[in-house]
Amino acid sequence: MERHFEQELEKLNKRILKMGNLVYDQVHNALEALLTCNLELAQQVVGNDHRVDKLDVKIDKLCQRIFALTQPVATDLRLIMSALKINNDLERLGDLAVNISGKIDGVSDYKEILTELHVDELANMADLIVKDVITILNTRNTAFVKDIFISANAIEEKVHIISACILDEMMHKTDVIIVATNLMIILGQIDRIAGYSTNIAESVVFIVEGRIIKHKNPFKEAGAVPPEEPGVIPDGSPD
Repeated sequence: MERHFEQELEKLNKRILKMGNLVYDQVHNALEALLTCNLELAQQVVGNDHRVDKLDVKIDKLCQRIFALTQPVATDLRLIMSALKINNDLERLGDLAVNISGKIDGVSDYKEILTELHVDELANMADLIVKDVITILNTRNTAFVKDIFISANAIEEKVHIISACILDEMMHKTDVIIVATNLMIILGQIDRIAGYSTNIAESVVFIVEGRIIKHKNPFKEAGAVPPEEPGVIPDGSPD
């Protein structure tokens, strides 16, 4: 029985990491499709969502089976409880990638705006935070959790600055309302990517150290460098 339990835990760890890598690919491809306005790649992200959903169900069922057939305690119990939470957060990240991909067609004719508003910088920051949190999930090195929170704070600040600029432009230029609305939705999804990344980092801390840091954000005041002011949405039709 003990050997079987260890095998189940090993299977759970492997599936969580597989889920993490799959979701990172989804987020990376969605952000790449956004920056290049690659509608084919965006559709690929949407098409692969079923793989995330399928693995999500498998992980949930595995956790339920472990709970039903064993009586995990201490560290093992923390792992299983956290695996359920991490799996849910990863599945949500996958949904965000799909949501971003679904809005790319609405901004594809305004590719230059992404650079002028520094959305390209924001997308790169989001790509990196997900990559880093998957690395932490793999290594269980909580020393780098602080970096996740710093990055999330920087992303949140940049989203607010770009959003304020877009809203100002929407008030003065009626011809940009549609693309601006799509951009606002995309920015909201990127902000949530940062949020779910910190959730996963919190879960890793709980697995490794048994500490609950949810809602505390102990690195909130860590000095993230303020992002540059973005440009403005230009007048006129797309090139």
